[in-house]
Amino acid sequence: MVHGERKIAKIVEELTVYFFALGADTIESKVHREGSRAVISFLANYKEEYAHKLGQLDEYLNGPKNDGIEDVYWELAGSGDPGEASQLLLVGMMVDGAKIRMEEGYVIMELYKEKFE
Repeated sequence: MVHGERKIAKIVEELTVYFFALGADTIESKVHREGSRAVISFLANYKEEYAHKLGQLDEYLNGPKNDGIEDVYWELAGSGDPGEASQLLLVGMMVDGAKIRMEEGYVIMELYKEKFE
């Protein structure tokens, strides 16, 4: 598996573990490659008592990036406690953008990784 594919797999893993910690019993992910760009589609439900943890989802996933430290950050994936914001901050450093929708107990996301090779 090449370096870029391992990063995509880590992103999906981090999101999956995060939503399991929020009580998800339905999680779906899909990765689609468009040339040198990867699109990760992700859907998960959550228990209502954890809804407050989703308030900063957009900020974490679309925050400022530092390309110079991305390679260090992706290797830290999996080291935090499940359900903690640190997981989302790591994912945010590894993706180039995210579209997020909340619908009736579900989070629906599309995350983008440019220059995926």
